[in-house]
Amino acid sequence: MAMPAVSVIMPVYNAESTVVRAVRSILDGTFDDLEMVVVDDGSTDGSVDAVESIDDSRIRLIRQPHQGVAVAANTAVGECRGRIIARMDADDWSDPNRLSEQLKLIETDGLDLAGSMVSIVDEEGKPVESMQRYERWINAHLDHDDIAAMRFVELPIVNPTVLARRELFELGFREGDFPEDYDWLLRVIAMGSRVGKVPRPLLRWTERQGRLTRRHPAYTPEAFDRCRRMHLLLGCLAGVGTVDLWGVGKTGKPWQRWLQSEGRQIRRACDIDPRKVGKRIHGVEVTHADEMPNADGTLVIIAVGSAGARELITKELLDRNYVIGKDAWFVA
Repeated sequence: MAMPAVSVIMPVYNAESTVVRAVRSILDGTFDDLEMVVVDDGSTDGSVDAVESIDDSRIRLIRQPHQGVAVAANTAVGECRGRIIARMDADDWSDPNRLSEQLKLIETDGLDLAGSMVSIVDEEGKPVESMQRYERWINAHLDHDDIAAMRFVELPIVNPTVLARRELFELGFREGDFPEDYDWLLRVIAMGSRVGKVPRPLLRWTERQGRLTRRHPAYTPEAFDRCRRMHLLLGCLAGVGTVDLWGVGKTGKPWQRWLQSEGRQIRRACDIDPRKVGKRIHGVEVTHADEMPNADGTLVIIAVGSAGARELITKELLDRNYVIGKDAWFVA
């Protein structure tokens, strides 16, 4: 069989009601030189029958006992044949031009991985109002430098939008008490891969209560913290003994305690809350953010989660000659 230009991999677990729509959104798109490797991860509903009802020779269905999404994705990577691999989830649906536009972006911009903007919708395809702030944040970060600089806040590229060179997928998704997709993307960027996003929504990302990220302990806020902290220690904090901290409120204090527990001395802490300025918190005197000096080579960790805070703090840091993603890192 001829090697397809793109292999699309899709782990499936109990997605009987949505999997046909998800598969058809890929197969009915404008790009047809593809194979679709669907790995059923031990579903107990009618998912297998649903996939088998689709009459298309480009689908290959693989069945395995239930072992989790990381193992299912790795199985799919091992079975597919393309040099370019795209990810898809069984409860989302793709724009007809998704693969074509992502391939074009990889070729024209010399990228190793391309995602896209997303629309976060409910099961009927309607926008989810409670997720609009998150959707705006995801869609605001498009080029490599911006995505890399923001990667310790959250996952700037939605996993089921990913299309990438095969060697990145062959890194494998790791199992653990952390989100496997976030861990994978952090490793991809850390190894120097160039990433980017098509600047329009090419995936309708379904938000529902039964979604894996809503019910599995590997996707809790604490699990995301474990993941980002593990990678911070391996990356920008490796060999660093002294840091500055921006934010000692509800979000910042846990980061202060963690940094200190990892042997990092906090030289300076700053905040805008007058109730904190002038006090000592965990042994560190807090100064007003206005007193933050110009960049001098000391890493600053910014742990402030208030709406609009990142934009304001970014301006302040740039005015002081910091480079976001080099010597200034947002973690919230």
